[in-house]
Amino acid sequence: MSNDPTHTGRAILLMIMAIFCFSSMDACAKAIAAESNTVMALWARYAGQVVLVLAIVAPRLRQVARTQFPKLQFFRSVCQLTATSAFFLGLNHLGLAESTAIMDMNPVLITLGAALFLGERLGPRRLMAIVAALVGAMIIIRPGSAVFSPAALFPLTAALAYAGFALATRHIGHREDPWTSLLYSALLGSLVLSMLLPAYWDLPSLKVALLMLALAGLGTSAQLLLIRSLSLGEAAMLAPFSYAGLISATFWGIVVFGEYPDRATVIGALVIVSAGVYVWHRETRAARAPALAEVKVAPAPETPVLPDSADPRD
Repeated sequence: MSNDPTHTGRAILLMIMAIFCFSSMDACAKAIAAESNTVMALWARYAGQVVLVLAIVAPRLRQVARTQFPKLQFFRSVCQLTATSAFFLGLNHLGLAESTAIMDMNPVLITLGAALFLGERLGPRRLMAIVAALVGAMIIIRPGSAVFSPAALFPLTAALAYAGFALATRHIGHREDPWTSLLYSALLGSLVLSMLLPAYWDLPSLKVALLMLALAGLGTSAQLLLIRSLSLGEAAMLAPFSYAGLISATFWGIVVFGEYPDRATVIGALVIVSAGVYVWHRETRAARAPALAEVKVAPAPETPVLPDSADPRD
């Protein structure tokens, strides 16, 4: 992966945008489950993405449907379906911010997995940022509190599955058309949930229908942004920025569900944001260093010798 600071900054921005879309999608899913049921939200998530992708890539569908990594695409699909299903089910029992905090164990798993399976370096700065962000998440979760209930197994499972999804996405990277990855990541979930839907179908109200449409759009946008981010930046470098979801989840919890964060949540969120800003600063500075070094050591161009009659202003 290139140390180009432009790519690094763009990868970070895309990751933050993806996380915001994901948390907005989660808020829609929680609202749909409260009005209807979780299967309706899951079906909207996957069927909606398939429909949107097919509509956009219809003129070149044959090309998009061709994949170089069929096994990895299947693995990504299984991981994504597991992560989304487990997380949406957990939202029935836990608050949005609490579920997101537990889910945010996944950057630790992504960073370790990237070092073990993708050969990415695991330097002290990345370790420091991951540990600091993890401490912030633990402040919010508060081990021993009511958050650690059996329902906490749902977002924990989601964290494990999402880590596998992110690592597979990173391994495929720019070698696959992003639309190909978008199509296959939703296809399995769409097929499975369409088979389950008749047993859970509930005629949606106008509000639920609009939420289902928003959920499909946000989920598709988040996936595209995530794929582009992981194709530009290393998974371990981007992992701490997943914690930005805690901020947006807390925002939606307040605005939509009246779930106000307590002091521990605020303190933990500040720790997490500080860790993310620190790693961004260090990574972008490190990315610029090679380019600056090349400028400093580059030999100065020779001054041309002008003839006596020449005017240097010409």
